[in-house]
Amino acid sequence: MRRTGWMQGLLSAVAAIGLLASAPAKADPVADFYRGKQITFLVGSDPGGGYDLLARLVARHLGQFIPGNPGVIVENMPGAGSILLSNRVYNTAPKDGTVIGLVQRGVLLSETTGQPGVHYDLSKFNWIGSVNAEVSMVTAWHTAPVNSFADLRTIGMVVGGTGATSDSEASARMLIALTGAKLTVVSGYPGTADVILAMERGELQGIADLSWPELKAKGGKYTDGSLKFLAQNELVKSPDMPNVPLTIEFVQNASDKPVAELFWAIKQVARPILSGPNIPPERVAALRDGFDAMVKDPGFLDDAKAMKLELAPSGHASVEAYLAKTKAASPEVKARLTEILNTKK
Repeated sequence: MRRTGWMQGLLSAVAAIGLLASAPAKADPVADFYRGKQITFLVGSDPGGGYDLLARLVARHLGQFIPGNPGVIVENMPGAGSILLSNRVYNTAPKDGTVIGLVQRGVLLSETTGQPGVHYDLSKFNWIGSVNAEVSMVTAWHTAPVNSFADLRTIGMVVGGTGATSDSEASARMLIALTGAKLTVVSGYPGTADVILAMERGELQGIADLSWPELKAKGGKYTDGSLKFLAQNELVKSPDMPNVPLTIEFVQNASDKPVAELFWAIKQVARPILSGPNIPPERVAALRDGFDAMVKDPGFLDDAKAMKLELAPSGHASVEAYLAKTKAASPEVKARLTEILNTKK
C-alpha cells in the first residue's frame, strides 16, 4: 500500500508537470503587435546632419529593446524646422506606435512663440526621450573678417538658416535681439550640412548655431582650424572650450536674462523623440522603456563610440519638464520670445 501510494504520488506529480509544460505561454499583446512589423523613424532634417546621424544610430538598436523586436527604418522629412514632421505625426500618421520622430528642438518652443503652420498640441504628444544634450557654437569660416564675438557687434557676419524654428535661425534672431550682434540671415538651406558647404564656397561667412559634438564626430577640416568659434550657446561652458565665452554673457539688458536662460536651456533636451497622441499606453510604455534600456546598452554605447559620438541621453520626463518650464514662464518672457522668434508677428 505504501508503494502504491508513493507511485500514485509520483504519477500525479509527473502529470502536473506535463500540464504546466503544455500550458500556453502568457500572451504579450505588445510583443504580438510589434512582431514582424516595422517602425518608421522620421527625422526632421536632411541626410548627413547631426539629427540624421543620431537617428540612424538609434534605428540600428532600438528594435531589439521593444517586445516583438520590430525593424526600424529612417525616413528624412526636413522642412520648417520639423514643424512639418510634427504635423504629420500628430495628424495623419498611424496612431498605433509604428511611427516616431526625431524633431529639431525648436519645436519645443513653437507653441510658446505662436509659430505659423503649427497644427499640434505639444502636451498631447507622447515623448520618448532625448538622444543627446548639445554643445552649440557661434561659428565663422576661417576667411570671415570676424575673430571674436565683439566683432559681431561691429563688423557683423552673414549666416545661413534652415527654417523658422531651426537652431540656425532662432539662435541668430536671439543674438541679434539680445546681444546686438549684426547678423544677416540667409534662409532656405535644407540642412546644416548645406550651410557648411555654402560657407566653404564663400556664399556665407558663418552660422549662428553649430553642433560641436557633430563637428568632433566628423573631424578633419572641421576641427583643424577651418572654423572659428566665437561663443557658446549654452548656460554652462563645455570643458572642450574653456576659453570660448558664453553668448549669455553678452546679453545687454537684465530683463532679457530670463529670456536667454529659457531659450538656451533647451540644449539639455537637444534631440527629442516623439510619438503621436492616442497611442495605446502599453505601447507608449514599451517605446519609452526600450529607449531607456537602449541608451544604457554596451552595444549601443560601443556603436556611438565608434562614431565618435559623446552622448548625454535623458528620458521622456526631461523633455516634459522643459515643456512645463515653457508653460510656467512669465507673460513678459513669452511675449519677448515671441517677438524675437516669430517672424510673422
